[in-house]
Amino acid sequence: MAELHSDAVGQLIEWAGTESDEVLNDMEMRAEEEEFPTVGAEVGRTFALCTRLLGARSVLELGSGYGYSAYWIARTLPDDGTIVLTERDSELLGDARTYFERGNLSERAVFKHGDALEIAENCTDSFDLVVLDHDTADYIPGFDIARGLVDPGGAILIDNVAIYEEILTPEELLATLNGETPPNERTRTVAEFFKHLKNDTAFETYILPVGEGLAISYRTQ
Repeated sequence: MAELHSDAVGQLIEWAGTESDEVLNDMEMRAEEEEFPTVGAEVGRTFALCTRLLGARSVLELGSGYGYSAYWIARTLPDDGTIVLTERDSELLGDARTYFERGNLSERAVFKHGDALEIAENCTDSFDLVVLDHDTADYIPGFDIARGLVDPGGAILIDNVAIYEEILTPEELLATLNGETPPNERTRTVAEFFKHLKNDTAFETYILPVGEGLAISYRTQ
């Protein structure tokens, strides 16, 4: 798998960032043993930082697995803060609940079983932060739902936007948008998603070279 920065930079991020804990370590070991796709500690720390910088008190995550990224966020929330986890696999959601209980974070979490987009569509509250980590093919509908749940001053975090086996180049993305055949379906999906983001004038989007690429869309209006 390609990397967006050197090993030395990755080590520096880990050294300077928020320390992990026993629960996170166990979740990371599980991900390695089962080859389960989590965001990884680098992106987890970035999620936590964004939560703190935004002063977020309410978070919605679309696609939670067994709660790894949500756990990073929950540790940063104030005592009265809440993160809503969504997961269609009831067993994984149950595991997430167990991890949160071990970390004494269950009071900051709401666990919702079902399709992430359907759950989000039925939300009536707004959120300070929404995290998109569900199927990449559904990022555009996911973003469109999320934008209606985020007020100005809030943000949407979108994971997995820069790497698919190799780093996606601007040339590949632009060529795809100009009608040329993309190197793979993921490139086409990401290209269309980036175009969608740039056309949404209510948000300013930034790309951070962590993990497999993290987009931060901040709502300005």
